[in-house]
Amino acid sequence: MFDDAGPGAVPPRPGSAGEHGLQDELGTRQRADRFYADQVLDHLNARMREFAAEQEMFFVATSDGRGECDAAFRAGPAGVLHVLDAKTLCYPEYRGNGVMASLGNIRENPHIGLLLLDFSRDRIGLHINGRARVVTDGEMRELHPGLPADPARGRRPAVWVETEVEEAYIQCSKHVPRLVRAPLRRLRAWGSDSPRRKGGDYFGVLAGRRATR
Repeated sequence: MFDDAGPGAVPPRPGSAGEHGLQDELGTRQRADRFYADQVLDHLNARMREFAAEQEMFFVATSDGRGECDAAFRAGPAGVLHVLDAKTLCYPEYRGNGVMASLGNIRENPHIGLLLLDFSRDRIGLHINGRARVVTDGEMRELHPGLPADPARGRRPAVWVETEVEEAYIQCSKHVPRLVRAPLRRLRAWGSDSPRRKGGDYFGVLAGRRATR
């Protein structure tokens, strides 16, 4: 996200007016400008594209037309986030709980934030901000015939989210924990509607509602 500059103005600084104001209030403008100059791109460079293609999970931030936010988790086989070129990437949306929170937000407000984190090897992350659109599986495969088709039940994309990259920058490793991959105790139940296989009432919401009836 970049502030607008009027005619004859200097090139805009990356970031929002809100962050710029806080930088001035807290005395961090010089550090911020150094970060903008050294680390923020409006595209994915070769190393970013390679990093994105290796990830098995990422986090998605969206908001609706009123600015109310939603954060979501997405995962799949390595490469679930498909890099189409330096300015474009996409990911599949599979069968879920039917709420469509992220997709509904994108319909109202195309701004999207993606956070990719490598917890196990390099302990580093990548922020990607941009503008997204919802695309049918048929249209996406017509545009990009090389997209893989996952044969696993429940992993056939309902739609795709295509994102035009506007900002890409590093998430420093300082506070990223190192996690060790553990073997799965059972096969994943892709496409299941069984509450038990999906985690049941882990947080006790349903039980609490029943208790107050």
